Amino acid sequence: MRLGLVIDLDTCVGCHACAVACKQWNTSGTTGPLTDYRPYGEDPSGVWFNRIRHYEVGDYPNSKTINFPMSCMHCEDADCVTVCPTGASYKRKEDGVVLVDQTKCMGCNYCSWACPYGARELDRESGTMKKCTLCIDRIYDESLAEIDRQPACVITCPAHARFFGDFDDADSEVSRLVRERDGMQLMPELGYNPTNRYLPPRINTPIPTDDVRRPSLAGKVKQWVNKAVAR
Repeated sequence: MRLGLVIDLDTCVGCHACAVACKQWNTSGTTGPLTDYRPYGEDPSGVWFNRIRHYEVGDYPNSKTINFPMSCMHCEDADCVTVCPTGASYKRKEDGVVLVDQTKCMGCNYCSWACPYGARELDRESGTMKKCTLCIDRIYDESLAEIDRQPACVITCPAHARFFGDFDDADSEVSRLVRERDGMQLMPELGYNPTNRYLPPRINTPIPTDDVRRPSLAGKVKQWVNKAVAR
């Protein structure tokens, strides 16, 4: 079994609900509290397993904002595991999930430097590294209804842009989506073979702008005067 996530970049709206749900669920999960630094100060920060990047692609008027959620990719060939001097970082054989044993981690940062995806964070209060666990305590909790045995980020996503499943099962939803939508690995050239995949944005038909009326010289002067008066 090889568990992981599929994220649809065409559907993700960058609302950060996945990041907040992840923080809420995992702050009392297997890795312990996810510390907040200066939560009510001018520059609040903290430990997060999910972070969402935003990029602008294309040229106006056919530009588009791409929201790019980032978390642990649960790589097949995870260098974060290889470089760990204490054996705290490990990859489970039974499902491919990469975890950190908090009792062995000494916070040396080697795994963070080895990870090209920025998926690991040093908790400065506990002095240990923390990362996405795929909600390991949730997906195997048989006291939950089967539909709820998914990572918190997947259940919470209001746009249904996230999917969870077994990539070794050719009939699973994640395998089907990757097959039908050309799901991509992030930076495959590095050879880490990340499990998580991204579905690329669909190609939209450019909006024609040739018939858009250009402002006349008088109109431009009028706009300039209005701006000057407003100031």
